[in-house]
Amino acid sequence: MHYDNLLVEADANGLIVKDKPLKSADGRIKGNRVALRNRLTCKEKGCVLAEELGHYHTTVGNIISQSTTADRKQERRARVWAYERLIGLSGIIDSYKHGCFTLYDTAEYLDVTEDFLANALLYYKGRYGICTTLDNYVIYFEPSIGVFERI
Repeated sequence: MHYDNLLVEADANGLIVKDKPLKSADGRIKGNRVALRNRLTCKEKGCVLAEELGHYHTTVGNIISQSTTADRKQERRARVWAYERLIGLSGIIDSYKHGCFTLYDTAEYLDVTEDFLANALLYYKGRYGICTTLDNYVIYFEPSIGVFERI
């Protein structure tokens, strides 16, 4: 999903997104205002904005300190929301169908950073194990990303 589409989604939810010279984080949400670090690339902003949208949809209260287990769980929930929104298992399959076989190619196709994709794959591996099946495809998360169509 392109950054511009996420901006439209944010606007549709009544959120105001601004570039700011943030020092301690790449993004922040407070009320209906989202601040993104102004030095990020569009691809990086897309990944950060997706997570901030995840906070909008899943987080309650101020969790900046991350001092409690509940805060850390909410942070993870927002990040997982972003993974599902920008990648998802179906996105991995679509990238395979379009000839993507490496982490770089897959990240380019999905319009996310390689780090964001790598972290999503770690999450999926933790959730599903070494591989999982969706429709007629088997998705492997180890030793590297791989998709195989069942016959």
